[in-house]
Amino acid sequence: MRPPAYKAVVDEYAAAIRSGALPPGTRLPTHRELARERRVALATATRVYAELAAAGLVVGEQGRGTFVRVRSGYDGVEPSRTLPVPRLADLSFNQPLAPGQGDDLRHALRALAASGDAEALLRQDPPGGHRHDRAVVATYLLGRGVDTTPENVLLTSGAQQALDCVLRALTRPGDVLAVDALGYPGIKLLAAAHGLDLAPVPVTPAGPDLDALDRLCRARRVRAVYTIPTVHNPLGWVLDQRQRERLAAIATARDLVVVEDGTYAFLEPAPPPPLHALAPERTCYVAGLSKNVAPGLRFGFAVVPKHLLRPATSALRAAAWGSPGLVTALATGWIADGTVARLERHRREDAAARQAIARAGLAGMDVTAHPSSYAVWLTLEAHQRPDQVADLLAREGILVSTADAFATGPHVPHALRLALATPPRHELGDVLGRLRRTIESIPPP
Repeated sequence: MRPPAYKAVVDEYAAAIRSGALPPGTRLPTHRELARERRVALATATRVYAELAAAGLVVGEQGRGTFVRVRSGYDGVEPSRTLPVPRLADLSFNQPLAPGQGDDLRHALRALAASGDAEALLRQDPPGGHRHDRAVVATYLLGRGVDTTPENVLLTSGAQQALDCVLRALTRPGDVLAVDALGYPGIKLLAAAHGLDLAPVPVTPAGPDLDALDRLCRARRVRAVYTIPTVHNPLGWVLDQRQRERLAAIATARDLVVVEDGTYAFLEPAPPPPLHALAPERTCYVAGLSKNVAPGLRFGFAVVPKHLLRPATSALRAAAWGSPGLVTALATGWIADGTVARLERHRREDAAARQAIARAGLAGMDVTAHPSSYAVWLTLEAHQRPDQVADLLAREGILVSTADAFATGPHVPHALRLALATPPRHELGDVLGRLRRTIESIPPP
């Protein structure tokens, strides 16, 4: 079967962009100009640009046109780590660590080596982990308001694998997954891998538009909704009790499964009860220890309702079986001896201090952030293209993420996400000062 005619146009443009024949920043023909030049329908020209945008090769700006993407920082397709100058700071990815964590690791490894049956750590755990390890995590989750039994806890290699096994268990290719119009980039990767249809829900400063979610569920057969109700990534909101009750009510009325991401929930000092507490029979709660303990630990967990336990466990077996025994022993040991609680307190204090630095350094700019999170959403002025801003910052040695990484629908705001956790705290003010000067140096048209 011959491929559709528009595919040849897509391939031609893609080859020209990748070869450099169309350099970054090049303004491409308008949709109507492209349709006229190639003698195709306007809808076909629109589809050409949609495919190029989905491949991360172009970016469209309402009222200004379509441009070849300037690829610097994390744009949602692949993180570029090569800079034209020595790296000054990485604001594209949060890798928080606390002073002394290397000593914590050495002490824990010595304790494991001296334990009665060190050889057991080399054996394979059952899918989802041993019951006693699940019980440690279940006890830890009580502190987050998640009341569950060890049997409903599955241990995974990080929160991303927890999300993966939950989606494998409850969806099939073609199912509709409701998501925030701006949200965690990893959910887009999983949706693409599983052939899911992402349905963006508009966002407001206080959270997702729940009226829009309800309308979506009336118009389409939505299988599940993925949500980050506590310290949203990237916008930082915390849904209040009324919003949570409304979301749980919509899920019940429309027969949705709620996938609740609690990865950053530990940063909120006084959170409302999780959605899992309101609708445990239809909520899957996922989180991990990457942000509150160490990004390289790769230990996560999923709390799933009884009717999803078997398919979720099968999904784990099909993927990577779960968390390795040595990692599980480290993680559960740190939970049990209070190390995780201590590190979470440190993270909250550190994040609040970094947010104070950001508020001072970015004063007067359009900033959205939770007061004790590691993220800042920086909305740019209309003439400041995010990909060009990211390229200019890369030339200063600063990596940032553009809004493309977080947008789940066709509308991509003029914005950057700044990750505050990785640079040394004493350098953060200078880094943000240089970032601000670079952005403000871009003249209006």
